[in-house]
This record gives sequence, C-alpha cells and structure tokens, in this order.
Amino acid sequence: MTHSSPEERSPVLEIIGGHRLSGEVRISGAKNSALVLMAGSLLCSQDCRIRNVPSLADVARMGEVLSALGVKITRSEDALEIDARHLSQSKAPYELVSQLRASFFIIGPLLARLGIARIPLPGGCAIGARPVDLHVRGLQAMGADVQIEHGTVHACIPGVNRRLKGARIYLDYPSVGATETLMMAATLADGETILENAAQEPEVVDLANFCRAMGARIRGAGTNTIVISGVPSLHSVDYAVIPDRVEVGTFLVAGAITQSELSLAPVVPDHLTAVIAKLGAIGSEVIQETPNRLRIVPGASRGTDIETLPYPGFPTDMQAQFMALLTLSEGDSIITETVFENRMGHVAELNRMGADIRTKGNHAVIRGVPFLTGAPVVATDLRASAALVLAGLAARGTTIIQGLHHLDRGYDDLEGKLKLLGAQIRRVKGDAGAESVSSLPVMPRS
Repeated sequence: MTHSSPEERSPVLEIIGGHRLSGEVRISGAKNSALVLMAGSLLCSQDCRIRNVPSLADVARMGEVLSALGVKITRSEDALEIDARHLSQSKAPYELVSQLRASFFIIGPLLARLGIARIPLPGGCAIGARPVDLHVRGLQAMGADVQIEHGTVHACIPGVNRRLKGARIYLDYPSVGATETLMMAATLADGETILENAAQEPEVVDLANFCRAMGARIRGAGTNTIVISGVPSLHSVDYAVIPDRVEVGTFLVAGAITQSELSLAPVVPDHLTAVIAKLGAIGSEVIQETPNRLRIVPGASRGTDIETLPYPGFPTDMQAQFMALLTLSEGDSIITETVFENRMGHVAELNRMGADIRTKGNHAVIRGVPFLTGAPVVATDLRASAALVLAGLAARGTTIIQGLHHLDRGYDDLEGKLKLLGAQIRRVKGDAGAESVSSLPVMPRS
C-alpha cells in the first residue's frame, strides 16, 4: 500500500489551455499595501478601519501576528477593524514571522509605541537574501539600540523619554520595506526625519497617505526624499487600500498571452506606466477607457528586452509573467533581473512546457516558440505561480500546477476571476492532480 505525500495531497490547479477569454476583471486591493497598512495601524491607539483588503493567506497571517501582540482585529467582508489601544506584547512569535516577510515591518510601529520590539528575522518567498540591515541602521540612526541575537532582532529606545529621535537617513538602496519601516517609526519620533534615496513605489505613497489620514506629518512620498515631522500621537482612520497594480499587470498579460480583449477596473493607470509600455513594445495596446478602467487589445507578439528596476522602473513582481508571454513572442528576448538574485525558478518549469529559455546569472535569454504544451509543473514562488497559470491558459492541452500555497499568498481568487472570463481552470485535490500528472497526454492539440 502506498501513501501520498503531503505535497501530493495539497490541491493543484488544472488548466485546459487554448481558450479565449472575455469580460471584465474586478481588481482587488493591493496585497503589499494592505500588509503594511495593517502594520501601520499599530501606531494608533484608537480604532482603525482599513477597506478594500484582499482575501489572502498573507493577510490572514498578518492578522495572526497582530493578534499575538494584543491587538483586536475583526474582518467584515473586505474591511478590517483594528483596535491596537491595548497593544501589550513587544515580541512577535517566530512561527508566524518566519512565514511572512512583511510582518517584520511591525518593528517600526512597535518601537514607536512601546519603546521596545523583539522580532524574529523574517521569511516569505525564497527569492533572495533581502537583508534587514537597512532597517536596522536606520533605526539606530534614530537612537534605537538594536542587536541581532539567535535569529531575533532586539530593539529598544534607551533613556527615560522612550521616543525615537528624528534623523537624516540615506538608504544605500531604495528598499521598499526599509522606507516603510523607517517612515512609520518616524511618525511618532521627536523631531524631523529625512529619508534620502527612499523607495518611490505606490505602496509607499499609500502608507504615507494612510499615516497622514491618522494625523502624521509626511511630505515627499513618491519622490526619493521623504520628510517626516514627528507628532505625539495618531488618531483613528477609515481608509481604503489602493488597487493591486501587480494583479492588474497579471491580467493584462493574460489578455495578451491568450489573444483576448479584457477590461480591468478599478486601476490607477499611473502605477502601470512601465508595464503598459512593455506590453506596447511586445505588440499589445492598452487603452484607458475611463480614469480607473483599462482595456487590453492584443496583437501579434514580438520579443523585447526587459530589466527589472525599483519603481518607476519595470517591476520585479511582473518579471515572471512577462517571461511567460515572451516564450510565445516572435524572436529573441532578454530579461535581466536586478532586484532579487533567486527569481528565475520558473524558467525550468516553463521549459517543461516547451519554452526555449536559457539562463546565465541574472539574465534569461528567451527564444520564442510557436506554442507551449500542457505539462505538470511546480510553482517556486508567488509570481512564478502566476506565470505558470498564464502559460497554462495559452498552452495546448492540460497543465497541472502544484505549489498553490504561493498563489494563495498573493492573488485573491485568481482562478475564480479567470473562470468568469471563460478560462477552463479548476482546483482539484492533490491525489486527483497526481493521477492527472502521471497520465497526462502531452500530445499537441491541433
């Protein structure tokens, strides 16, 4: 008698490719904004309400982290009610933080509120080192005593006042996480903090707007210099998360790769300038129908070169999805990944589907092929899982995708939204998926 492994028992996605899509996609709130806004709510000793929060595994996990700190958190549809007035714990549990990198962001608000924080080093997708040294050096510049011992960051504010001090901080790299951590910490600091070479991502601007809505004094968010003038306390807020630009980008690529016209709303087109430009270079037109609605009109795809960069450059979170599209684009393309060093795990899986991709270091050379063929594949990280879904939608035959825990961390009901557009996609039990994999015909479909 044979026993299935836990991996086999996990659900898998089964996609029958080659179907055109049509309709409108309702875009969810931005994962990366929702998570840091949840951390930012710790700065406020009154009730906070955050709306347009996506239903994701990462959001649920961040909720567990806040609950472990003594925060009361309840969910009603797409809104979170967060009451941090009884914030009592300065130590976050390892078993939660180790699974979610964004939970490390609580170190700034905890220090600002309690004067002490003990946060295990973070986890998340295995796509690169993503060290926390920029966070640590910035907090030290603001007067915190920070030590890393046995895998935990111990931070405290010495002295009687227990308030961080304003400082001028230059970030060696425009890290989104470090910018957000230090901006939150500075909102309650004594004096003015200047963050130079700050990240300019829309999620940083969303956090600044959230903090300002609570009474923080922040200017310059969205530029490379952010100035924060500390205030004694913050007040309650009702705030809506911005639309998820990576989800928008993923569905735009879904339209391009399946040669389908799709409408997407709500969106902020200014957040997608680099993505829209590259889709145009490949051969698809993105039309702004209204201030918050886009339509993709696909065309014959041709190869292009892409280099990932901090915002406003091409986003690393769209690299894998565009690689899937370029596998079916005429000619050669080169993708250069400059943000994360281990973000090419999807290459081997795309090649299993018939793609022609070679890698050297942080470069991938893609030679377009006439078609992809359904195959059993495994998602290696969050955005890789989306790339495999896109490839499966366009492939001939059936694709079985394992590793869905990555997908569920970052996309709110991706398969449900695709079904509404006409995709032949379903989630099945792992054992059924394993049988499908073993008996999968990989003959091209005419």
